[in-house]
Amino acid sequence: MPVKGDARRPASAALAGIIILTGVLFALLFKFHRLGPLDFWWWMGLNVFLVAGLGFAADGDYAARLRSDLRTGFARKAGLGLVSAVVLYGLFAAGRLAALEIFPFAASGIASVYGLKTGAGIARVALLVGLLIGPGEEIVWRGFLQENLGRRLGRTGGLVLTALVYAGVHIGSGNTMLVLAAAVCGVFWGLLYTAWRSPVLNAVSHTAWALMIFIIRPL
Repeated sequence: MPVKGDARRPASAALAGIIILTGVLFALLFKFHRLGPLDFWWWMGLNVFLVAGLGFAADGDYAARLRSDLRTGFARKAGLGLVSAVVLYGLFAAGRLAALEIFPFAASGIASVYGLKTGAGIARVALLVGLLIGPGEEIVWRGFLQENLGRRLGRTGGLVLTALVYAGVHIGSGNTMLVLAAAVCGVFWGLLYTAWRSPVLNAVSHTAWALMIFIIRPL
């Protein structure tokens, strides 16, 4: 149960349930890539939409926090988000070169990630990433899950557990490079959220990075 004064925050059982559901939905996504008529991108968008909706329903303060975050220093947060996206893109560019030298499976693993775009219109992927998946993932993973885990476990504990789950849901893909990439992203965006506690800043960072890495200039 929430402590006194936190009645609008999610109960521990509700938070645990959403964590488990999030883990299952995303693990299935990365394992199978397709759900009936839904390809990877539609399924990803659906997962984000469902879990974000549960987060808003469980955390009665979240919508108000997000509105406040949008109204306060938006230009500065957007700028920092864009800069952080460029930094992360640079880390991935350097990491790709190193991985290709070190790991014999790196090339096929990277190609498999980009293979997720096969058969999907580039405009549709860009719109889903830009309007739903990029911002929605940060609303789910950092703004809701890391925030509420951090209230219970401390900021470091919330960051670590969220990053572990975030990387862990990618294991079913069988793609070591994807899991490593998710681990790097989970820690990077977790640290960004710990420093600023701004879902808006994180959403800009995640969205800009994803558009760069998948649409604008794939590595």
